[in-house]
Amino acid sequence: MTPLERREQIVADITARTGITEAMIDRLVRSFYERVRADEMLGPIFDARIRDWEPHLQQMCAFWSSVALMSGRYHGAPMPKHLPLPIDAAHFDRWLALFEATAAEVCPPEAAAHFVERAHRIAASLELGVAGANGVLLGLGERFRRKEEVAR
Repeated sequence: MTPLERREQIVADITARTGITEAMIDRLVRSFYERVRADEMLGPIFDARIRDWEPHLQQMCAFWSSVALMSGRYHGAPMPKHLPLPIDAAHFDRWLALFEATAAEVCPPEAAAHFVERAHRIAASLELGVAGANGVLLGLGERFRRKEEVAR
């Protein structure tokens, strides 16, 4: 079996088990980012950085295809893009809440569970990276909280 055939088999197996398709990923990503853009906490962070949403949505579809289906469509490095963002545990919690609600609404239960499990891993990894970039080494179970600016 060639590497391409092996990848196609992996995607087929995950699709058979979860029901996830590229069309479902597209619906999930687009619905999720509609919520993100309208969100008081997350919307301004994205609005300050993304002017043309369609390329971002396409990239996020490729990312979630790679994460959920092991398709290999995404070729990028998400960590460096997140490190300078003004985000902490509260932002990751909000991101997860919106993602979970969207997945539950858009996907059948098995697919939603598959997406959500991976979303939690991604959020935890990014939070660790953001904390480290801010000079904070998190211990097991610790969360990254930015210190509030002291009013003068």
